[in-house]
This record gives sequence, C-alpha cells and structure tokens, in this order.
Amino acid sequence: MQAVPYRCAIYFAPDPSSPWGQAGSQWLGRCAATQQRLPLPSIQGLAHDVQTALTDDPRRYGWHATLKAPFVLAPGQNIHTVLAAMQRLASEFSAFELPTLEVDRGGHFLALRPQGECAPLLAVAAACVTRLHPLALPLGESELARRRRALLTPEQDALLCQWGYPWVLDHFHFHFSLTNTLEGVDPSVRVTLAEAANAHFASLGPCRFDRLALFVEPEKGADFQLADFVSLQP
Repeated sequence: MQAVPYRCAIYFAPDPSSPWGQAGSQWLGRCAATQQRLPLPSIQGLAHDVQTALTDDPRRYGWHATLKAPFVLAPGQNIHTVLAAMQRLASEFSAFELPTLEVDRGGHFLALRPQGECAPLLAVAAACVTRLHPLALPLGESELARRRRALLTPEQDALLCQWGYPWVLDHFHFHFSLTNTLEGVDPSVRVTLAEAANAHFASLGPCRFDRLALFVEPEKGADFQLADFVSLQP
C-alpha cells in the first residue's frame, strides 16, 4: 500500500470475516479487504444487470459506514500519521453495540440505519470529524461547487466549509449504503431491493462497533481499499 494515496477515509467497517462483514461484502459483490469480486445474492424478480448497476456506487466505496468522508491528505501526512492519529482517538473510546440495524427505504437510496439514538456512536463520529481534520487538505473550489449541487442549507454549507463534508455533527446520520440513488427507478424495483435486503441482513443479530477503519483510494477513481483497522477499548 502506497504511503500517500489519492484520498483517505475513516469508516466503521465490521471485521471482514465476521457475519456482518461477510454479509455486507456479499450484498455489494466486492470485499474491500481482499479486492475480490463476489457473486451478488440472487434476487427473485430483479435482473442481474439491473442489480449490478443499482449497487455500483457503494460497491466502489466498499462495505462501510462513513465517520469522516474521503479527503486528500494535507502536506506532510501519510498513512502512518493517519493511523497514529486514529489510534490515539480510538484509545479514548470503548466498544459498544449498535442499535438494531434496519433497512430504511425512505431516502433517495436504500441504507441500513440504526433504530434509535446511540450516544457513543455520535461521540465517536464527532471526534473523527473534528480531531482528525488537521490531516485533511482543505477542499478546493471545484470540490466545494460539486458538493453544493446537493442544495445544502446554510448550516450544511457552513459545515462543508469548516469540516469538508456537510453531513456531520448535528447533520450526521450513520448508515451503511445498500444502493445508488434510486430516484427515477420504478417503485416496484425499490420494493424488491428493500425486501431482499431485509431478508439478507435480518438474521445477523447485533453489530458491535469495536474499531475504526482506514480506507484508501489509491488513485483517483479507483475502488476504495481497506488499509487497516484500529481497535476501540474492549
């Protein structure tokens, strides 16, 4: 793994060998730890090429929930300094169980979201955003303009300018992405995907938040790879 990739990201990602790690990678058809493509789960009533196309965005980013969105490293930073900063942060937090994760079909895309508030999760996410921010190069005008296409509120725009991402702190919503945007997709396809996702993840039991994951984008536009984990306190 190169010392200075194009971008880094701080995610929560379950152990790839755990039930949650395996189920997520199988749903997306790719393991970010091994870089192996996996066969997508068969979904009755949905053509394979449609299923492939509707999951290609999260497949590229790998099975994860975002804590600090992808960023270009500031001058003088590299994977080793990022991991050291992550380790210092992780040592201050204890592992915990996430609230029950369920498929949310109410937004523009399908996602697994926790049902109910989780104070430890919000604390870890806020610390990742604020305390790891010195590692990141400030966004350029072109990237700011791209982000602003989402029609941000004034508060979200201020968060974007300060922290490099608008959906943080009071606007943070923890989730595992299951599909691309489904705007314009036939409602019956949305229902089929949601029901398949419910069946795929329903029997896994609790998901333990016990680590922070460093993902990297080696070159611009490349698939994100799991570079390393740092563990929270037991």
